[in-house]
Parts: sequence; structure tokens; C-alpha cells
Amino acid sequence: MTMDNILVVEDESRIRSIIRDYFQAHGLSCDLARDGEEALDLLTDHDYDAILLDILMPKLDGFGVCRAVREKSGVPILFLTALGGEEDTLRGYALGADDYITKPFSLAVLLAKTQAIIRRSRGSHTTCLTCGALSLDPGRRLCTVDGAEIKLSPREFDLLECLMRNKGQVLSREQLLNKVWGLDFDGEDRAVDVRMRSLRSALGPAGSQIKTVYKAGYRLEG
Repeated sequence: MTMDNILVVEDESRIRSIIRDYFQAHGLSCDLARDGEEALDLLTDHDYDAILLDILMPKLDGFGVCRAVREKSGVPILFLTALGGEEDTLRGYALGADDYITKPFSLAVLLAKTQAIIRRSRGSHTTCLTCGALSLDPGRRLCTVDGAEIKLSPREFDLLECLMRNKGQVLSREQLLNKVWGLDFDGEDRAVDVRMRSLRSALGPAGSQIKTVYKAGYRLEG
């Protein structure tokens, strides 16, 4: 089995080295970038299973890197940040980040979060799901609307998959957080609304199949 390859983008050399050594000791391969520009250069020539991305960096910050990556790729992104405020967290999710970890952090927790977003990005089911104009192939991580492929971020894909597996049912924000973000998510439920808006936008006219149920949550209709 090929080992997972991680891109660590962090301007502090000590943190880069510590993460690389810990991950390699647990069977993962790591490439290192000192800033956002170097990260984008590496992404031009290499495929990665996940990106660990610092926010506060010279030349190009993590938000800028995330925005650029999401224009071309759905690779899972986990922010490493000293910015723990709600506004920064929501901005990261809106740009397409899949998870956050705040400095200082536990290496064991960082590894667990990284492995979790990789598993989610690959999907654990192979049965195709359909609802109205929408079709989803979780095994291939493929979404189509009326037969045309739609590019979704990993979080958007997981959110849509959750709605499709429970189509016709109202799912509360808390349920969606638990199912898609995980029980260890410690942010606000507004993250669901932010990501739901981006999902609807990505789906175009088919986004109208996702209904907001006042004071209750969201429901997918065919």
C-alpha cells in the first residue's frame, strides 16, 4: 500500500521538522514548504493526500493558498493557526478548509485529524446516490448535476452526501456538525450555514433542492 503524502506549509522551520518527523514515524510521507508561494510551486508538480496549512506566513498567507488550491483541487486542507477567533475560522471554512487546529497543538491530535479528513475525502461507500438532478458517487468522490460533473470541496461533498443519504429528512445543524465535521468539532454551528451557501452556489440551479427549514435545519428534496 502506498503511504499517504502530506504537504506541510509552515514558516517556522522547527514546527515543520517536528510535524514531518512525527508523521514519518507513523507511516506518512511529508513534503515541506516555507511559505505560500513555495507551496503552490510544489502543488504544480505533486499530488497530495492532504495539506497542513499555516495561516500567518510571508509572501502569501494561508487564506490565499487555500483560495488558489480550491480553484483547481478538492485536496483536504487542515489549517494550523494561532488565529482562534470565530471570524477567522468561518473565513477558512468559507474558502474551503476542511478542519482547523489551533496552536499550540498535540501532534497525536493533528495526526488523527489529518487521517480523518483523508478518510472522509476518499469516502467509505461505493453505492451511487441520486436525488432529482443530483447524482453522487462516494467511492469516486464524483458529483454530477444532470450528468455534468460539479467540482466540490471535500467538506461540501461530505455535506451533500449526508443530505442525500437522508433525503427528505430534516437534519439540524447540530446533526450535520456531528455527521460531517465530527464530534470533536468545537466551532459554531454557523459553519454549517457558511458551507451550505457555498454548496448551493456550486450546484447551480440544483442547489434549490436543498431547503432551509426555519428553526429546524436543512432538507434535501428530489
